[in-house]
Amino acid sequence: MHEYLTSIVSSWPWPALAVAMVVSILALGKGADWLVEDAVKLSLRWGMPRVVVGATIVSLGTTTPEAVVSVMAAFQGRPDMALGNAVGSIICDTGLILGIGCLIAPLPIDPRVANRQGWIQFAAGVLLVALCVPWTSLGATFTSGGTLPQIGGWLLLALLAAYMVWSIRIARTSPDEAGLDQDNKSGTGKIVLSVLAAIAIVVVASFCLITTAEEVAVRLQVPPSIIAATLVAFGTSLPELTIVVTATLKGHGELAIGNVIGADILNVLFVAGAAAAVTPVGLAANVHFFHMQFPAMLFVLIVFRIGIWTAKEGKLRRGFGFVLLGAYLAVTVISYVVSGGEMAGPH
Repeated sequence: MHEYLTSIVSSWPWPALAVAMVVSILALGKGADWLVEDAVKLSLRWGMPRVVVGATIVSLGTTTPEAVVSVMAAFQGRPDMALGNAVGSIICDTGLILGIGCLIAPLPIDPRVANRQGWIQFAAGVLLVALCVPWTSLGATFTSGGTLPQIGGWLLLALLAAYMVWSIRIARTSPDEAGLDQDNKSGTGKIVLSVLAAIAIVVVASFCLITTAEEVAVRLQVPPSIIAATLVAFGTSLPELTIVVTATLKGHGELAIGNVIGADILNVLFVAGAAAAVTPVGLAANVHFFHMQFPAMLFVLIVFRIGIWTAKEGKLRRGFGFVLLGAYLAVTVISYVVSGGEMAGPH
């Protein structure tokens, strides 16, 4: 889809590019607003906590751009980009995007639900690293890197299916929001279709926005390496950013947190899993992943775990938002130093 859109917008004049960017931004905002409202309605109809709706249904939709980019990169013989997009998205979602959400307003959390989903989030990150480690030659880990094998990709996809089923079953037995709208079951199918339509708008608008922005950068003679390391990487996380900001502004902080937790889990199980599953030789994890990307990912996830443990009055406050942003900036700057400028940060 990205290549198709690029071929189209490359011939557009400047006014058309400007209009396309404005329309994409408006569509992204409207789609996010629509998605948040319908996701909240769905959580009430099904008796599911908003954090779980965010961690399953909404996240499955908002991680679609990462999945598409990573799978296409794997097909095109760029396994480092496929894996890097998944790992970098976790760092960006948890550090930058959730940090921004906390700064907008303190985000309410249910420690019990957040801990349950959060431990799966952290375990998914650890599992990804473990699958990439060359266990038969551990000494080569930091000299030649490792590989996420194709069988590992299929394992992650199997765990994705199990995670979705488990989350929905657990959520249906949760007393948090059960019964709030249990007497009004009519129209649930219509809301589900509306959620799917809103997700489609968010994803398509994100692709359109990043494609037009890339074309603008090319015309302004911004180096391709900078475009890849900034616009493409950040663009795949636009849906999560939009949902988090919109949900926070509307007072649905639980949905924002759930979206980030779910996006992190799905970046491992869905994005990395799908990309590895379609590649017979698997996804190569070069030494940079073990020197910087994987440690940075685990560091940001640990910071988030500490934030949940230390949350006061059931909220992630603005101070913690600064901590998350600080962690994101720290690993980004260090990544520049470690990579010698070849890779512009983890995301």
